Amino acid sequence: MSHTITLIPGDGIGPEITDVAKKIIEHSGVAIEWEVMPAGLGALDQYHDPLPQETIDSIARNKVALKGPLTTPVGKGFRSINVAIRKEFDLYINQRPAKTFKGVKSRYDNIDLLIFRENTEEFYSGIEHYIDSSRSAAETIGIITRRGCERILKYAFEKTQELGRKKLTVVHKANIMKYTGGLFLDISKEVAVNYPLITYEDKIVDNMAMQLVMNPHQFDSIVTTNLFGDILSDLASGLVGGLGFAPGANIGQDVLLFEAVHGSAPDIAGKNLANPTALILASVMMLQQLKEFDAASRIEKAVAAVVEKGELVTKDINADSHVGTKEMGDAIIKELDHQ
Repeated sequence: MSHTITLIPGDGIGPEITDVAKKIIEHSGVAIEWEVMPAGLGALDQYHDPLPQETIDSIARNKVALKGPLTTPVGKGFRSINVAIRKEFDLYINQRPAKTFKGVKSRYDNIDLLIFRENTEEFYSGIEHYIDSSRSAAETIGIITRRGCERILKYAFEKTQELGRKKLTVVHKANIMKYTGGLFLDISKEVAVNYPLITYEDKIVDNMAMQLVMNPHQFDSIVTTNLFGDILSDLASGLVGGLGFAPGANIGQDVLLFEAVHGSAPDIAGKNLANPTALILASVMMLQQLKEFDAASRIEKAVAAVVEKGELVTKDINADSHVGTKEMGDAIIKELDHQ
């Protein structure tokens, strides 16, 4: 079966790592027609819009997109394109695995966490403004709805059960944020009764952060609200080697978007230095959603084999023996033939 997929190369190192991921997917034998579309700073220069309508139309038409990192100006300029895409297509689920690989220096071994983050509500909704003319005070409003809570919680329980995981931890701040956090916690208890095979627990977010650092093996699946999910998923990535190994899926009712969650790293763009692993693993998640399970499994095994050998990897993985982005991709392609 052939798939038509929107490919957004992105900014900075984006074009380099998306090119590697594209070649690996094609080498796996999956038939894909790519629609390459602009977004980010390059699109702003060419189209005077960081998210052109033709890119939105392509994603809407194909229902599946693979996206490289996009640059968001800090404190000025246009708002996050990533947030804009999530809102445009109501991609209410952000699914982030955090898994250790042999050959990667990390504080722990055998970590396999799955984090579900609500992706459209709360403090990332874009409801913020200055409250005085001198811009000396600002306000951000975080809104949580019953519908938003129910659908992310139901998905988290369903996916946890589907994947054969045994435990789901609900993270909140209901002790202080008694209405928004309280609503999320209350609804989680309502949903949990429908999944008796899943062990349910809840934790306050600050305690959760500490517990993740002290003993991450006590956790399995985790679900939380938007801001807390953003922070905790990066924390979990740090436990397994950093954002170079952090893929992400943004899932809605009709559209799926897969990405490396790290930044565009403009300082190393075009230098063949970037680690392509996160986007390759995002491609694995994409293939799994497309039910191309054999190709997904073979690619993941090929990545694991190359990383474990530690010879044909980028400098951030092995500072003593390393190659470039393209060469690491070639090594994974070669390993793919043996899977």
